[in-house]
Amino acid sequence: MSAEPAREPSSGGHMTIWEHLAELRSRLIKVAIAVAVGALAGWFLFPYVLDFLLRPFYEIQPGSSLIATEPLQAFALRLQMSAYIGIAFAMPVILWQLWRFITPALYPHEKKYAIPFVVSALVLFLMGATLAYLILNPTLQFLVNIGGSNIKPYYTASSYVTLIAWMMLAFGVGFEFPVIIVALQLIGVVTPRQLMKWWRIALVIIAVVAAVITPSGDPISMIALAVPMVVLYILSIAVGAAVLGLRSRKQRKAENADTDEDARVDS
Repeated sequence: MSAEPAREPSSGGHMTIWEHLAELRSRLIKVAIAVAVGALAGWFLFPYVLDFLLRPFYEIQPGSSLIATEPLQAFALRLQMSAYIGIAFAMPVILWQLWRFITPALYPHEKKYAIPFVVSALVLFLMGATLAYLILNPTLQFLVNIGGSNIKPYYTASSYVTLIAWMMLAFGVGFEFPVIIVALQLIGVVTPRQLMKWWRIALVIIAVVAAVITPSGDPISMIALAVPMVVLYILSIAVGAAVLGLRSRKQRKAENADTDEDARVDS
């Protein structure tokens, strides 16, 4: 991850549009390099990762195997999985570069949340991806049984891996929900009290989001994503309220210290 100092605005306290574009280009290049390095490692890790991803399939289809319907499908699958692995390895760099890009628009007291932002976003993404993997077995079982006993499932390797990758991505993105909620509270867009009042609207939005971003569309996956998002919504309100309360106490303490200092000077 890059540790270079933040770019300074050219004048007037703001960056020009060209400086923003140059900054974005620099961040994207760093992300592309990180993904490329991760993808190179993913090329060699492909057999081990594929074996890991196939475990839920073997549990519901013992003795079966994935198939390839085209000569180049196995090669394309390895390239595809290498890219996925590269993105996974580069996720800390991606999150850090995202934070560094938005940092110039923040106030100094907001920039101190850089490390908590990156760490929490990464941990939550991994939690979501892990949950997606853990529910693959019941999800696949549901998808197999829904067609009835007259349909024998034969999955191509590409379609199976794509489903898993999109499931992990959907759950990982869904678990980023509390990071956004906490950030909105810290910058004053919403308050914990408002979020508590909007809990009914939040439930509807969470249900819609879970239904839309879940690639399999089955009820098991949607419920498995929606329920944690509701819990994380409540926790994000609590975290935001706690951080804002701590900030308020520090401000009052600083103001009291200034008042006491002024009183001593006057005396």
